[in-house]
Amino acid sequence: MSDSEPMSSIHSEPVVYNVNGTRFELSRRYKPIKPIGKGAYGLVCSAQDRLKQERVAIKKIPKVTDDVIDGKRVLREIQLMRFCDHENIASVRDVLPPSNWEKFEDIYIVSDLMDTDLHQIIRSKQALSDDHVQYFLYQILRGLKYMHSANILHRDLKPGNLLVNANCDLRICDLGLARVMDPADVLRDMTEYVITRWYRPPELLLSCAGYTKSIDVWSVGCILAELLTRLPLFPGKNHVDQLNLISSLVGTPTPEEMKLITNEQALKFMKSMPPKPRVSMKSRFPSASPEALDLLDRMLQFDPRKRITVSEALEHPYLATYHDPENEPVSQKKFHAGFEEIDMDKETLCALLGKEVLHFHPHLKKDVETAAGRNAKRQRVHPGSPPEEAHDVPSAPAPPPANSTAKTVPMPAASRRRETAAVERPQPSWLQGSGEAKPYGQP
Repeated sequence: MSDSEPMSSIHSEPVVYNVNGTRFELSRRYKPIKPIGKGAYGLVCSAQDRLKQERVAIKKIPKVTDDVIDGKRVLREIQLMRFCDHENIASVRDVLPPSNWEKFEDIYIVSDLMDTDLHQIIRSKQALSDDHVQYFLYQILRGLKYMHSANILHRDLKPGNLLVNANCDLRICDLGLARVMDPADVLRDMTEYVITRWYRPPELLLSCAGYTKSIDVWSVGCILAELLTRLPLFPGKNHVDQLNLISSLVGTPTPEEMKLITNEQALKFMKSMPPKPRVSMKSRFPSASPEALDLLDRMLQFDPRKRITVSEALEHPYLATYHDPENEPVSQKKFHAGFEEIDMDKETLCALLGKEVLHFHPHLKKDVETAAGRNAKRQRVHPGSPPEEAHDVPSAPAPPPANSTAKTVPMPAASRRRETAAVERPQPSWLQGSGEAKPYGQP
């Protein structure tokens, strides 16, 4: 198909492309260019939007309804990206219709194309001035202010989930682990198995009964420290090592802070640790400015009640150059994900994903209704019959090596499938494994 083909054919039958061994079935509106990222959930490629004459990123998630837990994460991410209308939060531009509405094997999410991510920048030889650090930090907090105002906790903030353009504009991505919280009920049951270990606050490591928006603030503090030193602040090899590293900087908790720990095993472990004083941030980060050290100190508090809030952080002197209260919008409504409250099965998941597609392609409503009718008829004739197996998808190519000059956009929802499956199933013990943590670029 040539680029000179009339736009009238752009919504006709899809075209199948081979993107380095991975099958991409796209509408004629999008023409793939090259793969730019790979994760546990699929492959991302850059593409040309022939309708708007712009470049975009397209993420393919194969067999999206095979695992309901994984599928819910994809659904949650799409809904949150549509809800968060903010320039520092990744948005969804399109969700492509499936080739078979009755099976919904693969889903393609189209978003803005970014140049790289903060993890790649930190690991590069690119010089980072204090102004760079301030600007990146300001944009992270600006996006979080909007999310928190809608009672959304990101819960998985890390450098690899912060997309960056060549002009240093930043967007928060990977909203698949985000949750909505009721500020009047901070102790409600919320799974603690979130956030890559290195950026996880103490209350999650210790399986405390509940948590608040302050978990995101701790993660931002870890990111700020990493921007200042170009090294992870708490690169724990396991949960015990993680707690040791944290206490070596922020000190062991006081008797009053110990009351926050409701898990008996965790409390026993913390009481067994030798007392450690809080270390001066100046001694740990000697080249940082006093303002940066003060903000870092207020973010990295063991007691979440003592941590600075996102709004307070934006008003901190360290960010005075960029802070503009008139240009830091908040959400005018609260996000509500109704599907979180229902028992999800494959048919329901297909229907809900179909609704997301119809938001961008309302002209296909009749196709969705026809497929739903066929599925309902099939269930009446063969009740309890297992779903049909999805076709195999060729494996995606390996991502470029860490020292490659190719720019990489991180794949939203790129956590290991094994960890993600555990999100909905809290672990029986506060000590959740001892596997070694690896940088995001490593398999």
